Amino acid sequence: MTLYGNLGSGNVLKVKYIADATGTPFVLHEIASRSGATATPEFLKLNPAGQMPVVVLDDGRPLAQSNAILRYLARGTRFLPEDAYQAAKVDEWLFWEQYSHEPTVAVARARVVYDGQSFAELDPALVTRGNKALDLMEVALTGRTFLVGETMTIADIALLAYTRQAPQGGFDLNGRPALLRWIAACEQELGLPAFSAAAH
Repeated sequence: MTLYGNLGSGNVLKVKYIADATGTPFVLHEIASRSGATATPEFLKLNPAGQMPVVVLDDGRPLAQSNAILRYLARGTRFLPEDAYQAAKVDEWLFWEQYSHEPTVAVARARVVYDGQSFAELDPALVTRGNKALDLMEVALTGRTFLVGETMTIADIALLAYTRQAPQGGFDLNGRPALLRWIAACEQELGLPAFSAAAH
């Protein structure tokens, strides 16, 4: 499998996380953010939307959209429940992540990291919506280790990358103890280095 993207993107990191966790070998084809590489005719053949990540499977078929890739790579593994309701609860988080979390938390981070804005220059409405998304996760994770069921699923993987990067967008996770415990539990499951909110 070939993964097109760069690991500065949370959406690309999700794919790396699930590939590593399921033992799916891949080659990373590095694409710099905002380089224009996703607008080339070659890339648009893989994903007409011009977005990364895209994977090209062993048989040559392309697949885009990070959460669709997560579902594909997780099929038949412990990361996607067999129970129909539990699987739908995972999907619930996947859809919410792309509608409410990524467009706020990730966008704020991008404006700081890539556009050079200071935290103070960020749109207050964007920051408010991002904090609301993180607060919803804090409530959902209070009293439980993972988002769905008793073990890690792709719901957790989908939300982990940009949540770990949230301090780069000015979001303070230190007042969200359930979220920090969840990050640590996910890191342990995936073998990631320990997150430090103070280090971002």
